[in-house]
Amino acid sequence: MSTDTQTEYVVALTDLHRGLDRKGPGDSDFSRSILSNLSTLPLKPRIADLGCGSGASALLLAQHYQSTVMAVDSSSVFIDELKARAKQLGLEHLIRPIQGDMAKLDWSAGSVDLLWSEGAAYNLGFEEALKIWRPLLANSGIAVISELSWFTDDVPEPAIAYWQNAYPMMGSEAKNIDRINRSSFSLLSTHRLPSHAWWMNYYGPLRERMQQIETTPIIQLVIRETEEEMNLFEKFSDFYGYTFYVLQTT
Repeated sequence: MSTDTQTEYVVALTDLHRGLDRKGPGDSDFSRSILSNLSTLPLKPRIADLGCGSGASALLLAQHYQSTVMAVDSSSVFIDELKARAKQLGLEHLIRPIQGDMAKLDWSAGSVDLLWSEGAAYNLGFEEALKIWRPLLANSGIAVISELSWFTDDVPEPAIAYWQNAYPMMGSEAKNIDRINRSSFSLLSTHRLPSHAWWMNYYGPLRERMQQIETTPIIQLVIRETEEEMNLFEKFSDFYGYTFYVLQTT
C-alpha cells in the first residue's frame, strides 16, 4: 500500500468511526470493576489515557477519580469529539485533550500515577509500548493496558491466518505476561473483556454506521475488511479477544 493510499485508508477508517461512542471494544461497567480494585493509588491520581479515541475511558476516569486526565490521541477528529463530550458532561475542567503521538510524549519521568490504554498498544507492539510508557509512571504506579491476546494454544487455522496478517505480534496471554516480566512491571491481575461487550458497545454501533455512511472505493474496502473481522470474531471469540493487564511498576 502506497503512502498516499495508506493516508486515504486512515482517513476512511476515521470517517467510519466518526461519532461512535467507542472506537474499539470496551465496556464502562467492566472498566469500573477494574478501577474498584485499584487500592494503591493516591486520592487524586495523575492519570493518562493513551490512544483515547473520543474519550469513553478518559471521561469515565475523570468522573471516577474527579482528577485530571491527560487524554492523548493522534486523530484531530477524535480529539474534537472528546472536547465536545467533555463539555457536554461538564468535565472539561478535568480533561486535558492532547493530539499527539503516544510513542513520543515529552512528559517528565514519574509524572503519571495511573496509565490507561485500551486497544491502542498494538500500534507500537505490546512489549514496545510497555518499554516506552514505563518511564512515565511513578513509583508503584499502575498501568491498565488492553491487548489482543490468544486465550488458548489450540487456535483454529482461519483465526491464526487472519491475525498473522493483521497483527503478527499478537501473542498468547502467557507470552504477554513474559513480555510484562521483562519490562520492569509486575502483573497484578488479568481480565478478559466479555465477547458481548464487543457486540453491544462496538460492533453493533459500527455495523449501523457502515449502513449509513456515504461510500467511496476506499471506504468500501474498509467496510469489507471490518465485516471480515466481525465474521471472524463471531466464529472464534472463544479463542481470542482483549485481555486487560493490570500492572504495577517494580
